[in-house]
Order: sequence, then structure tokens, then C-alpha cells
Amino acid sequence: MKRYLIFAAIGPFIGGFLLLLMTTYQSGYWTETNGGEVTKLLVVFVKSLQYNYLFGIVPSLMFGAIDDILMHVKRIAPVVRMLLVGAVAFVGAALTYASHGSESGSVQFILYGMVGFIPGVITSWLAHKYAEELHAPAQPASQH
Repeated sequence: MKRYLIFAAIGPFIGGFLLLLMTTYQSGYWTETNGGEVTKLLVVFVKSLQYNYLFGIVPSLMFGAIDDILMHVKRIAPVVRMLLVGAVAFVGAALTYASHGSESGSVQFILYGMVGFIPGVITSWLAHKYAEELHAPAQPASQH
């Protein structure tokens, strides 16, 4: 259960910020960066945070389910699992966002794919670090 809470709490937060950052970059807004522009970006992020969770919680939980399924496959190492979850999230985000609008190409595909990849890997790593139960080897009963 902790795994899904990690994905639901952190995934939309990071993904929403990255989506705002990529959209801002793609629009050409970052030609001159100063403190005022960064403040505007953070204000927009805080105001749009509720929508990040509204539209991002279901995909985050889906990636959490993929991570949970892969966790039960004993032959898959945690790093490989993190990369697999990130790859699925990359494809999902890239197909969702990159093909829309007047500009589409490999740069947009990669930038919008990173919107899924980065939160997918980070949340999978956090789930591995904090949500997995450590199975201690069973102690044999002492015979006296």
C-alpha cells in the first residue's frame, strides 16, 4: 500500500512541474531567464497543482501498479525495474503530449517523454527504498 501512496503523492507533483517546465521551454518563454520569470513559473505551478493531481493521479497509480507487478518478479533487479517503469512512463507521456500542436518532432518527443520518465524512475526508487518489506531470513529454532 505504501508503494501506491508514494506514486500517488509524488508522481503528479514532479510530473506536473516538469510538464510546466517543458511547455514553457517549448513556447520560447525562457529566452531571458531572471528571478522574476522563475517566480512567475513557480506561482503558475502552485496555482495549477490541483490540476496536476486531478489529471496525474491515475497515470501515476498505473505506473505504481506496473512497479508492483515487476517487484514480484524475482529475476528483475530493482534498478532494471526502475528503468522499465521509467521507459513505460516515457512512452506514455511522449505519446500523450508530444504529438499535439504545430511543432512535433524528435525534440518534443524526448522532452515530453522525460515528463514521464523522471517521475517514474524517482517514484520507483522511493518505493524500493521505503515501501518494500525487508524479508529477514527465518531463524532456525534452537534445540537444547
